[in-house]
Amino acid sequence: MNPINLHQIAVEAMRARGLLPAFAPQALQEAEDARQTSPERNSAIRDLRHLTWFSIDNDDTRDLDQLSVAEPLPAGAARLLVAVADVDTLVRPGGAVDGHAGANTTSVYTAAGVFPMLPEALSNDLTSLHEGQERLAVVVDMQVEADGTVSASGVYRALVLNRAKLTYDGVSAWLDGVAPPPPQIASVPGLEDQLRLHDALAGQLRQWRQTRGALNVNTVSARPVFEDGQLVDLRADNKNRAKDLIADLMIAANGATARYLADKGFPSLRRLLQAPRRWDRIALLAASHGVQLPATPDALALDRFLNARRLADPAGFADLSLAVVKLLGSGEYAAAPAAADGAPAVTGTLGLGHFGLAVNDYAHSTAPNRRFPDLVTQRLLKAAIAGEAPPYSAGQLSEIAQHCTLQEDNASKVERQVLKAAGAWLLHGRIGEVFDAIVTGAAPKGTFVRISSPLLEGRVVRGFDGLDVGDTARVRLLAVDAEKSFIDFERA
Repeated sequence: MNPINLHQIAVEAMRARGLLPAFAPQALQEAEDARQTSPERNSAIRDLRHLTWFSIDNDDTRDLDQLSVAEPLPAGAARLLVAVADVDTLVRPGGAVDGHAGANTTSVYTAAGVFPMLPEALSNDLTSLHEGQERLAVVVDMQVEADGTVSASGVYRALVLNRAKLTYDGVSAWLDGVAPPPPQIASVPGLEDQLRLHDALAGQLRQWRQTRGALNVNTVSARPVFEDGQLVDLRADNKNRAKDLIADLMIAANGATARYLADKGFPSLRRLLQAPRRWDRIALLAASHGVQLPATPDALALDRFLNARRLADPAGFADLSLAVVKLLGSGEYAAAPAAADGAPAVTGTLGLGHFGLAVNDYAHSTAPNRRFPDLVTQRLLKAAIAGEAPPYSAGQLSEIAQHCTLQEDNASKVERQVLKAAGAWLLHGRIGEVFDAIVTGAAPKGTFVRISSPLLEGRVVRGFDGLDVGDTARVRLLAVDAEKSFIDFERA
């Protein structure tokens, strides 16, 4: 099978899951027409082009959603600004582009390539925060204290300019002291100080969340490796210091966004993760390492256990993380109604918390080029900033939340299916080989395991009795079918 067949498998998987694999001609035309739009300028849009904004992302990323800049304050505090691309300004509600984005709700990242939520004329160009390009943005402005608390925050519109497009691997290796600085440090005054301040800030924000039970897990995802257009491997795409840094900043910005809407009396879309349903299995995994967890879900206790295992067994921590993440389950979107007149704008009491992040108020807002909830949140924010009525009712937000949760799940299934097709093709000459595996799923629909080289999941069709999530096992490869995305193992 060549990559073209893999692309066809991805297209068919998209269609089978109710996702649109291609843009309608009207949407593509709408995106091209946006090139003629003259940028909005008014007194409510602050000119912040002079600041040392920068981005950190993957080497090949073209849809840059956010920039940041910080300044130190007395007593170890700092001011942190996160600028999010103003996508709404070029994506008209009710238009063809908005219709496609609202149908798919997310960009779909498959081993055959990306199916973007927005046409590339927008996401990779006009609404991307490219280096050296002036762009409109929605800025989340936060004061972070030395202990990591966000003591004050605001949201406003601004004109920004990306001074340096940096990469996760380059920044991480430099911060870790194992590589020279990114070349932009020599050419952009103040950039080195910015990166060091950001690194310290991210650590403070993370420390604050971890004192409240944020889970410090280390999961790996599979990254397809191509040589001369041919798929040759599926390798681990590991977390690193720069990825953690950006994640910590975005979690803070997303929390500030949710609080801003609540304070303005606006309904909002929230991202939540309920307490895990399979806490009993998590407790059994801990007990196998001699640790007793409380009978009811307790994020602090779980994080203490995870940190102890990270230190005791660094090599095995990724597998343990994977098991815990699978048992935690996936997050979902929910609509938070506007606070009633006179009621406090505190929404943690609505049960809209995020167990894994240990935050109560959390709205996805920092990736409007590739997530529809973030675009909806941006429209709510811009209306709140302008003193206008909310552009969505609580009922509409509830429908959007349900649809986004459904489509995000469908997108994940497509990504897994195409990855398995790629893996089946890579394994077609290895029938009968035995692999070390970890159990990633155990349910009536089947028992699934993950092997590490190549990094992929398959189903155990024989000898699966007694296996549960987090168990390790030796498995023998029985059969593969790339077209049907089947990888079948038996217990060895």
